[in-house]
This record gives sequence, C-alpha cells and structure tokens, in this order.
Amino acid sequence: MPKLVGMNHIALEVGDLDEALEFWRSIFGDLELRGRGGSMAFIDMGDQFIALAAGRTQPPDRERHFGLVVDDKEAVRARLKELGVPTFGRGLDFHDPWGNLIQVVDYRDVQFTKTDEVLRAMDLKGLEKSERAQEELRAKGIAT
Repeated sequence: MPKLVGMNHIALEVGDLDEALEFWRSIFGDLELRGRGGSMAFIDMGDQFIALAAGRTQPPDRERHFGLVVDDKEAVRARLKELGVPTFGRGLDFHDPWGNLIQVVDYRDVQFTKTDEVLRAMDLKGLEKSERAQEELRAKGIAT
C-alpha cells in the first residue's frame, strides 16, 4: 500500500493574480516566486509552495481551509490587524479577499518539521519546536 508522505503544495483560486500577490506581500513582505505564467503564480516556501490560480469559481469557504505554518504567528496576527483583515476562531483564522479560509499556525507548536537544511536555506536556522510539539513527536517515536 502507498503511504501519504506530506504536502507538496496548496492551490488557491483567486479573482486577480496581481491583487493576490500584493495581498500576500502585504502580510509577508517580499515573496520568492518559483515561477509565474499565464493565470498562475507559485509562492515558494522552501520545499513547498502555494499555487495561486486566477479564476475563482466557488463562493467563499466556510469550513474548507488549510493551515499555513509561519515562524511567528503573533507577528502575522499583528500584521493582519494593521491591514484591517478580520481574524476569527480560537486560533488565527482569516479569509483572503476571494474567500479562501486560511488558518495560521506557528511552526514551534505543530508536529510538521522541516529539515535543518531547508530551515537554513529559508534563513530560519535555530527555529525550535515547543515542548508540547516535541512531546507529540516523541509519542510517535519521531523525536528523542
């Protein structure tokens, strides 16, 4: 039987590609793009990426979402507040201008782990897991 290994990318439909890139830049600053062509742009995240595709065809998402892992969740919260982007939920959830539901989680607090090489390449060397996340990883036999 094949095994699930992880996520390569997330694809989001947006109304306008330039506006979408500007929205992401307004939160995260300069973006590294893996490429852009036609109606798509690919925001690089080290060994993963977000694909933005122009041409939103469905209404705003109420439940369907993805968890975006960041190095500083509270900095994202502050930036969204500065931009006037409403947040909700027990954690840090928000909608982009096209209704995509994004749930922000801090790298330190989740089991998801990048290799030291990827962290170094992303200029995130030294980003550590919280004790709770380490405990969860140890319970699975993944961390010591």
